Amino acid sequence: MFKGKARAYTNIALIKYWGKKNESLILPMNNSLSLTLDAFYTETEVSFSEAYTEDQFYLDNQLQDEKATKKISTFLDIVREKAGTTKKAKVISQNFVPTAAGLASSASGLAALAGACNEALKLGLDDQALSRLARRGSGSACRSIFGGFVEWEKGHDDQSSYAHPISSDGFEDHLAMVFLLLNEQKKDVSSRDGMRRTVETSSFYQGWLDSVEADLYQLKQAIKTKNFQLLGETMEQNGLKMHGTTLAARPPFTYWSPDSLKAMQAVRDLRNQGIPCYFTMDAGPNVKVLVQKDHLDKVKTTFSDLFSSQQVISAFAGPGMTIIE
Repeated sequence: MFKGKARAYTNIALIKYWGKKNESLILPMNNSLSLTLDAFYTETEVSFSEAYTEDQFYLDNQLQDEKATKKISTFLDIVREKAGTTKKAKVISQNFVPTAAGLASSASGLAALAGACNEALKLGLDDQALSRLARRGSGSACRSIFGGFVEWEKGHDDQSSYAHPISSDGFEDHLAMVFLLLNEQKKDVSSRDGMRRTVETSSFYQGWLDSVEADLYQLKQAIKTKNFQLLGETMEQNGLKMHGTTLAARPPFTYWSPDSLKAMQAVRDLRNQGIPCYFTMDAGPNVKVLVQKDHLDKVKTTFSDLFSSQQVISAFAGPGMTIIE
């Protein structure tokens, strides 16, 4: 039996990945830039054996159905091809993050699986190659191979599309992110379906693509100069633009809930009170608030009063994927 186990942390995109130019290779339409965080992670163990007659996938101690297992098997097929093996596998994954609620559980999950497979089959992949591999399972997973600030190069083929860390001189150590878990239910429109519908039908989508390069440049300047205001403003505007594209899709849709809007307004109110903080959202109703550590307590208190303390979780910059012995 060949066995490996890994842990990977979730990442939140400050400049969003939204739309694929190649569905099977998961090549994105634009570069994205994220921050890996320490509060949510996935631990995944994989074992390959001649004794297995089919792939099995357990998530949080539950054997998964055919649809969920097929996604994992498709990824394992890529791994098996690299390893030159036909052995079936058992995947046991523990998610320390609500699944499919817009908190990037697929990123940590597939990054951990990629690391575990690399260990189990002794593939000898370096971090860049691991990032490429993780991308084949879930686009944003390529960024969870690394800690801190990470950029995903969109590339033009399998080899050129991968993530790499962004040098920041410790800027991320002064930051915190507050997660507002406003809804942990499964989404009506998955990220994958939402992206496809937006790319194919939204009249706002080209405007989004035309502005991403400028946003990336601004964000990198903010990291380089440790300018929190520029970082926050660029992140917030980029996230709102991404969500704006969904409103012009056919049929239109949104990931926002009434509580999402309430949280966004609360962030604006905090800024008006002199507390610098900024929000972003992925493909789900949950809001993430970027804040300097000095103001974290005030932000947490505000949202604990507005919602409940159980819905408010703080996170700091997290590490990259690690192998668990």
